[in-house]
Amino acid sequence: MSKVQKKGFVRIANAFIYSMKGFKAGFANEAAIRQEFIIAIILTVVAFFIQNSVFELILLIFMPWFVVTVELLNSAVETVVDRIGPEFHELSGRAKDLGSAAVFVSLCLTFFTYLIVILG
Repeated sequence: MSKVQKKGFVRIANAFIYSMKGFKAGFANEAAIRQEFIIAIILTVVAFFIQNSVFELILLIFMPWFVVTVELLNSAVETVVDRIGPEFHELSGRAKDLGSAAVFVSLCLTFFTYLIVILG
């Protein structure tokens, strides 16, 4: 028997509720999410003072929130891997390492974006 899909506003409302549960779980269980969220707020404010154009402002606001997004996805991967079992498996380790690498790339992109705007 297939699952009955919600439609319209109910689906949107449910998606919002699930998203808030995800934020709550992330904040409760992941220090990196809390830290990157606070940094994103700070950098969003800073963006208004260092930008030279609307394009730069959009980019400077987008980048730190992109880091938060990637961190949320990384935490989701880690949670699923941990759910499978605590024993070491090469593929589990690889999945976690790949998620960590994605966060690192997003952090580097954010750093270089801010650096270019500040020095430019």
